[in-house]
Amino acid sequence: MKAATLGPEQRAQALAAMAEGELDILVVGAGVVGAGTALDAMTRGLSTGLVEARDWASGTSSRSSKLIHGGLRYLEMLDFALVREALKERGLLLERLAPHLVKPVPFLYPLQHKGWERLYAGSGVALYDAMSMARGHGRGLPTHRHLSRRHALRVAPCLKKDALVGALQYYDAQMDDARYVATLVRTAAKYGAKVANRARVTGFLREGERVVGARVQDVEGGGEYEIRARQVVNATGVWTDDTQAMVGERGQFHVRASKGIHLVVPKDRINSTTGLILRTEKSVLFVIPWGRHWIVGTTDTEWDLDKAHPAASSADIDYLLEHVNSVLGVPLSRDDVQGVYAGLRPLLAGESDATSKLSREHTVAHPVPGLVVVAGGKYTTYRVMAKDAVDEAVHALDQRVAECVTEDVPLVGAEGYRALWNARARIAARTGLHVVRIEHLLNRYGALAQEVLELIAADTGLGAPLGGADDYLRAEIVYAASHEGARHLDDVLTRRTRISIETFDRGTRSAREAAELMAPVLGWDKDQVEREVAHYEKRVEAERESQLQPDDLTADAARLGAPDIAPL
Repeated sequence: MKAATLGPEQRAQALAAMAEGELDILVVGAGVVGAGTALDAMTRGLSTGLVEARDWASGTSSRSSKLIHGGLRYLEMLDFALVREALKERGLLLERLAPHLVKPVPFLYPLQHKGWERLYAGSGVALYDAMSMARGHGRGLPTHRHLSRRHALRVAPCLKKDALVGALQYYDAQMDDARYVATLVRTAAKYGAKVANRARVTGFLREGERVVGARVQDVEGGGEYEIRARQVVNATGVWTDDTQAMVGERGQFHVRASKGIHLVVPKDRINSTTGLILRTEKSVLFVIPWGRHWIVGTTDTEWDLDKAHPAASSADIDYLLEHVNSVLGVPLSRDDVQGVYAGLRPLLAGESDATSKLSREHTVAHPVPGLVVVAGGKYTTYRVMAKDAVDEAVHALDQRVAECVTEDVPLVGAEGYRALWNARARIAARTGLHVVRIEHLLNRYGALAQEVLELIAADTGLGAPLGGADDYLRAEIVYAASHEGARHLDDVLTRRTRISIETFDRGTRSAREAAELMAPVLGWDKDQVEREVAHYEKRVEAERESQLQPDDLTADAARLGAPDIAPL
């Protein structure tokens, strides 16, 4: 079975097909939970549609810490069930479902007190490893180890000598969150789901009190569709309350947004062979390896302003720099920061006034007949959330439906990935690309890297690196538009690649070349290319301005200075 191609033609066909008859399930929202729900429903034999107002993963699911983890700190909260569930999912993703996208990553936890802290923290990490192994999905990661101060400083020379008395090292996993969601969407489409981004739900269709579908506006083409479905799943994350308001009913629960910001700095600014996890007065701080960069994050503060583009303020950036510099021998400065991004966590409200204490558990509800709502949770457990949402929807279908099978459904690109990885030197020799380029493609596309290589074979110029972003090939820009559903320049520079946070110019040097590569695929004329580039430059300018502002209110106002989407 071939992977689905998500180009402009397929998008138009999907919208038309969704409006033709009645779907079993219509999923609203294509973050990781919505995309996972579409895959779950489709692989149970249910006709399924997936619509997203903006781009795949354009909200929370592209702005996380990019970790697949059990959540060590939830052990301290005695939330054993959540940790056990997340560790099982981590193992599945690493070993079976997405080995091309999810990779092990080591973390060093500096100890600052002799005796009791090593015993206390060591017991927690030992339990973490034991719970992982007990689920039968933890054998792919090394177990933790205790390090002396001297050994820890060899592993992480960046640390101040007086910042630790010893350390623990343990393993979790990481992925590119936006790429993961795009791959999840393509997997759902491979099994027959109809998927469309830039398709905004403007209201729900009702028959009496029952929801029987949704009105969907084609943001690109301007048309409107009535898509009927036996069950609609609201998987809109931090927009859950807004989406529920369209039904005219009070929700059974409420979702609050917690803002987390991250800094991206070059690899050479922090001399370490391992990631770091540090305690703060409110939560934990991660320093995460990210290719030729480090990601430093995160904050955890309430946000009630613009949900589409949460803004990082100067105070947020100072907070992270202050805390990471408390342990670094050579401190980071503002000049070291290549990229900044802010995301919103959807937290179930009601347990506490502080967002850092709100629940990371998820909830599924059926507030009115025909409408299922899923909210809360964490990225790592998206598959469980999706299963629970479809289980709830199935209860209301007057038919027998198969049980969830996604535990055994690898994402596209997973099958054959390890064999191709073993053959990477031979592939490099055959294609004329350096083996490092082949490794890069395999770790972003898995076995689907062969489709990118086919583009290069047809046009050797696509095998050159993109100007201003040497890590990426020109072919990847074309592929994003032709195969992965990218509709705008911002989609490519911000989510299909990470050029917007991995370069000091935030991608502005690459913008024009990327837009010109996308133009033939998407049918853009010269005027549209100019609009795309101008829009992207304004977006970067607005983000930079917001990051100079002293607080959330002024940062939000500055970020709103750029329009949301380039007009067609």
